[in-house]
Formats: sequence, C-alpha cells, structure tokens
Amino acid sequence: MALVVALQKAIDYMEKHMLEPVTIEDIARHANMSPFHFQRTFMILTDLSVGDYLRRRRLTLAAQELCETGTKVIDLAYKYGYDTPESFAKAFRKQHGVTPSEARKGLGGLQAYNRLTIQVNLKGAEPMRYRIAEREAFQVVGVKREFDCGGEEMVVPGIPSFWGEAHQSGTVRRMEGSMNGQIKGMLGITDNYNAARNTMDYWIAAECAGDVPEGLAAMEIPASKWVAFEVKGPIPDAMIRTWKRIYSEWFPSSGYEPAEAASLEVYLDSDLYGPDAMNEIWVAIK
Repeated sequence: MALVVALQKAIDYMEKHMLEPVTIEDIARHANMSPFHFQRTFMILTDLSVGDYLRRRRLTLAAQELCETGTKVIDLAYKYGYDTPESFAKAFRKQHGVTPSEARKGLGGLQAYNRLTIQVNLKGAEPMRYRIAEREAFQVVGVKREFDCGGEEMVVPGIPSFWGEAHQSGTVRRMEGSMNGQIKGMLGITDNYNAARNTMDYWIAAECAGDVPEGLAAMEIPASKWVAFEVKGPIPDAMIRTWKRIYSEWFPSSGYEPAEAASLEVYLDSDLYGPDAMNEIWVAIK
C-alpha cells in the first residue's frame, strides 16, 4: 500500500497549499516520485492531470466563498490564482456554467469537485496475467514528438494521428525491418516529462541493437526488473483498462513500486482492434 500512502501525502500537500503557487516538483517530492511518474500515476488513477485537479478544487472553493461571503470578485480572482477578474470569470463560467455575479445571486447551480481521496480495488476478482523478468540495458530506435499532457483523458490527443503518419510514411515498416531484439512488437513509449511546459516526449519505436537506421533516433532503456502485463482486447480501451488495474490493484497489493524508467506499451497483435487482441504493457519495478 506504499503507493497509495505516497499519493495521499501528495494530495494532502496540495490541499494544504491550495492557495499557493505550488509546482509539480514540490507535489511529487511528497510522494517520493519524479514529476513525470507522479503526473502519470495521478492521471491513470484519477483521469485528471495535477493542473486540472488544482484548478477544479480552487474554483470549487472560490464558488463556496463567493456564495457565503461578500468578498469582491476581484479579490477572489487574485486569491485563487488568477491575474484578472476577467480570466477568473471565464474559468468560473467554464466549470460552473454561470458567471460569478449570477452565482452570487443564486441563479443556476454550481459544480463542486470535492477533496480527492485515493481508493484502490483489492478484490482481485478478475486475474491479471503477467511475468517478471530482468533485462540489461537495451536500445530502441524510432521517432519522437512532444505532446501536451495536460488533458483529462488517458489517450493524449495527437498520438493516434502520430501513429497514422508513421504508418503512412513507411516509418513503422522500416522500424519493423530493423527489429532484432527480445521484444517482437512496436513500442509506444512516454518519457521526458517537462514540468515547466507540462509536456512529454512520446516515442514510436522498436527494439534494435547495433547501428541506428538513417532517419531514426535512438534511446537507451536502462537495465531494470520489468513486469510485463498481458493486455487482452481492442486498443485503446484494453490498454487504458489495464493501466488502471496496474496502479489501482496490482501495485497496492504486490509490494512492488514503479521504478524511474519509461514504461512501454508493446503492440504484438496483427489485429490491434480485434476483441481477442493480445498485447502487453511493460513497467519497470523496484
């Protein structure tokens, strides 16, 4: 349950400092995780980025204060982190569906997001198939692109189009021709979270030892102990479902913790969208 305890400590820190300009580094430090792995774990379990959670909670608290006190809107705007009353009113209306002045008059309802408490499912009614293996460092080759990871969905907008471009250009076919390692499938890899821009690098890659083919870039995956989870069903739904079970069921009950290494989505099946498609997720553990 160490992961659950760590995440709750980070959430408690956010709540305690809700009116301060906290950074993802400050928050992740309280979970003893890197900013990238904390953001990823938080989003898998909650379907929210850290930034979205803070924004929703601040606007919830602002609405409560607006309705219960006579505090001026301009003062509320500054108190809850907005540069101008106009930007505050715009964000307020987007969340609550009414303007601050309408809310104060009792016109329309408000949408509250309560303090988050991490809960996990330890019933284990549905078995998870996996294997554990240790590997030395290995090389992958491929193409990468930077994506904004501040959305509210597990499927980052733009990544499916990135895969489409890689297929159409023949890049995926070239990678498949260069594949000569242990992993016999194309890889989707997230890495290099940038807290300042709230972005991450996403790789379309394949394991390849030796020279890097022209037009492709190389990335070294460090030596790690890995757990490879079976993913059964059509993507992306099966991948999303398995990611959630890994963090909400397997980690809390296994005694392992995620290691600081990029995770791999391994696409093995020739029919990725079939009901019986079989693929994998590889997570480094400690």
